[in-house]
Amino acid sequence: MTAGEMLAATVPMVRTLNLEFLESTTERAVIRMPDQAEYHNHVGGPHAGAMFTLAESASGAIVIAAFGDQLGRAVPLAVSAEIGYKKLAMGEVTATAVLGRPAAEVVAELDAGERPEFPVTVEIRRADGAVTGEMTVVWTLRPNS
Repeated sequence: MTAGEMLAATVPMVRTLNLEFLESTTERAVIRMPDQAEYHNHVGGPHAGAMFTLAESASGAIVIAAFGDQLGRAVPLAVSAEIGYKKLAMGEVTATAVLGRPAAEVVAELDAGERPEFPVTVEIRRADGAVTGEMTVVWTLRPNS
């Protein structure tokens, strides 16, 4: 099962918003949210909450792709998230997430008995390529005890 398939199977909001996983590798995750009138805001574009969910889901997809082999000994958890809305989003939007630290470095901290934290950065773009939002999610791998 890919990281996208895993999130779609286990996170109901992914299914609710009809998010489409275009890519989920250890290098990046790309998710598209189709234009859906039921999730529009007062100006006719995707609601800020829907865009937050899109970006957070992209960050989760890369975390699962990069650290899925660690799930037997640690649980990935979002620690914090910050989003900036840069331009008006209209129509479908796509979120692209990348890890902010090398996965091997994070796993080495886990191996040392630590609870590593690491950022994931996400850009949200309109179909014309304009960046409409930027998010940083800090994740941790909480060791199972």
